[in-house]
Amino acid sequence: MSPKMILWACLALLLIAAETMAPGLFLLWLGLAAAVVFFIVWLLPALSVLTQVVLFVIFSFVSIAVYVKFFREKESPSDQPLLNRRGEQLVDRVLNLETAIINGQGRVKIGDAFWTVQGPDLPAGTAVRVVAVDSMMLKVTPAE
Repeated sequence: MSPKMILWACLALLLIAAETMAPGLFLLWLGLAAAVVFFIVWLLPALSVLTQVVLFVIFSFVSIAVYVKFFREKESPSDQPLLNRRGEQLVDRVLNLETAIINGQGRVKIGDAFWTVQGPDLPAGTAVRVVAVDSMMLKVTPAE
């Protein structure tokens, strides 16, 4: 076995072994590309090192493309799309103003937290409906 073949065999084994240490199915595909280059060098030992590296790059792209097209799980829709979006969970909720909306800003209390609201000037205690969320600011209108 030539040193070039040993190099490609070792690279393939190292990449596949590294996949077991850091799973994610990415290094596995690079390892398979190195294994393909190993077999090509075994069949055609006169290939230059540059040609071998180019083949490795090409087979790496091809193997990753195969992974993306056929093996990567499609993102399934969540049964709770607003799980980590607390503000968006509040849209359409009716709340009472804790402090009056003056100059477009006021506060509501939700649970044990106060939220700043934006909307038309209204007195404290008025029922308002959350219509949108902008960062940590709730946009409200009078509830009807």
